[in-house]
Amino acid sequence: MALRKQSFASGEYYHLYNRGTEKRVIFMNKKDYEHFLFLMYVCNTTRSIELRYIGKNFDRKEIIVGIGAYCLMPNHFHILIREKTDGGISKYMLKLLTSYTMYFNKKYKRTGKLYEGKFKSNHVSGNNYLKYLYSYIHLNPAKLIDKNWKENKAKNINNLLNYVFEYLYSSLKEYMDSKFKIINPTFFPTYFKKPIDHKKELFEWLNFNKE
Repeated sequence: MALRKQSFASGEYYHLYNRGTEKRVIFMNKKDYEHFLFLMYVCNTTRSIELRYIGKNFDRKEIIVGIGAYCLMPNHFHILIREKTDGGISKYMLKLLTSYTMYFNKKYKRTGKLYEGKFKSNHVSGNNYLKYLYSYIHLNPAKLIDKNWKENKAKNINNLLNYVFEYLYSSLKEYMDSKFKIINPTFFPTYFKKPIDHKKELFEWLNFNKE
């Protein structure tokens, strides 16, 4: 499994992302998305795990990273993450990406790498950039109904907003329902105290990019 050889500093924030090799689709159907989300949850632990023995009530005990936002797209993913323990990000991504590749290759009877090289990472320096990433990550699904929505001056903002809020494979749903499973908001600044604050932020961001 190709992983990025980078030292991640404890307490720092990072934007992680990668896509399928040769831009291939890595989530073929609902079950693929759901399995990746399942792995995002169970791999965030200091415990040794055997996936075949893990049930719905798995107790993770201590987690190794904090996750602030995520979005799964057909051929790529985004994760906003914070290093909680030394080496936590590298360990988490190794478990997550290796487990999903094994699942995918077995299911679709293929071999070889699934992702386009090592996962990419950007260190998030600055409060404005950190806050911006919530909108950037959560608005990714808008591309599925209008890939040029930023350039499309006649776009229907309400349609785009409705779609991203109904999208099942991003952390926006967790924020809207106030039911946190994969994400760990306490490890991040409180930019959005209530669900309506997310809506206001995304609406303003869409309007800003319409000009």
